[in-house]
Amino acid sequence: MIKGPVKVAMVGLGWWGRKMIAVTKGAAEDLDVVCAVEPFGETAEAFCNDNGIRFFREYSAALADPEVEAVILATPHDLHEEQLDQAVSAGKHVFCEKPLALTREGAVRAVRACESRGLILGMGHERRFEPPVAQMLAAASDGTLGRILQVEANFSHDKFLSLDPSNWRLNSSLAPVAGMTATGIHLTDLAVKLLGTALDVRVVCENLASPFPQGDTMSAHVRFRDGGTAYISATLVTPFVSRFAVFGTKGWIDIRDRAHVESPDGWVVTKTSTGMPIEVSHVPPAEPVRDNLVAFAHAVRGESEYPIKASEMIENIALLEAIIASAKNGQVVALA
Repeated sequence: MIKGPVKVAMVGLGWWGRKMIAVTKGAAEDLDVVCAVEPFGETAEAFCNDNGIRFFREYSAALADPEVEAVILATPHDLHEEQLDQAVSAGKHVFCEKPLALTREGAVRAVRACESRGLILGMGHERRFEPPVAQMLAAASDGTLGRILQVEANFSHDKFLSLDPSNWRLNSSLAPVAGMTATGIHLTDLAVKLLGTALDVRVVCENLASPFPQGDTMSAHVRFRDGGTAYISATLVTPFVSRFAVFGTKGWIDIRDRAHVESPDGWVVTKTSTGMPIEVSHVPPAEPVRDNLVAFAHAVRGESEYPIKASEMIENIALLEAIIASAKNGQVVALA
């Protein structure tokens, strides 16, 4: 068994790629970013020099590097499937930013490609690694919350108002349905984890306060095959808000972020259980982006299983595909 930190290539040096490089410095014993790939941007090479990272303009150069064991894809959504296929062909493990794909078929191909070569596939769903969210998932799993009935969640911000209109994040084909692929995809990931396979979804997506071609205000109402519902909102024109609440027959938990995950400032957790008073607590800051990458590195080394199951990755993208379809006309869309 190979020992030591997993040697990785960061593919994409935009806002989020640089964020991930910054947090990996706190996980040097598990993960070592040895090179980065960025075909655009005059500051990328200087950034790499400042951080002691080898710089490539071509993705193929990183894949051909024998030191690289894994790649982290922090690239536009439409590149994920092809870049993942290329990494798998080169025998590299893959950590992919969300969404894994824009269709269920694409997600299935990605999962099967990695499984066929015995490679680990990690996903940028760092919300699962936030301490209060991890505790909430555990309480749901062990029965503490009873039968899970409903999820209510909102993850919205106005960061994109300052973007140049040419930015890929404001492209309705690459990032459809308001904030769905930027933030809402995290909420559906948690809803699928809690309630299982979605049955159908109805979406309202409007453009109320911006020129964004994908709309700026969306909400989705999801029904699940085994019962239960989820309400998901992901808006692009409000001050930051992030709330995730789950309701069960024995208790409920409401988790609110104090700041965006790029600069964590902890959480306010409100909860209760049958016959008990409502409790409010403050959870100190943590670094879930780093912790997700560390979990990926441990799985690559064979020390533990990666906690996000392949089936959950596929079900989440199946729901995303249905959300995109429903947003076009507001009709209920059933999942295949």
